[in-house]
Amino acid sequence: MADSGRAVRVRGIRGATTVERNTRDEILSATAELLGLLIEANDIDADDVASVIFTTTRDLDAEFPAIVARQHFGWSHVALTCLHEMAVPGSLPMCIRILLHVNTDKAQDEVSHVYARGARVLRPDLVGRLD
Repeated sequence: MADSGRAVRVRGIRGATTVERNTRDEILSATAELLGLLIEANDIDADDVASVIFTTTRDLDAEFPAIVARQHFGWSHVALTCLHEMAVPGSLPMCIRILLHVNTDKAQDEVSHVYARGARVLRPDLVGRLD
């Protein structure tokens, strides 16, 4: 992290994506893609990650998305957990969400949230900031 002279704070960085099927491969592939985009967009170093919450809609239960952070990104010492989202009628199905808690000197409005695939509809105001 660059020393900008600003205070380091914990910031929440959000992301979401969707899958076509409830399979282990699809869940892991989509999670790896999304986590990679979040890391790239925010220049995240593993040592700066305090914790990560992964959620899926209740129609996704073939695998724990947190496996990607440990096995693909090597985040073996980061606190990770997986949960199910609330089953709100009419909400986006087949959706994986990530909430990263990252120590950073970035201001709140400098954080880049990433919404990919079918999840782009969740935050159209944020889609395209990285395109």
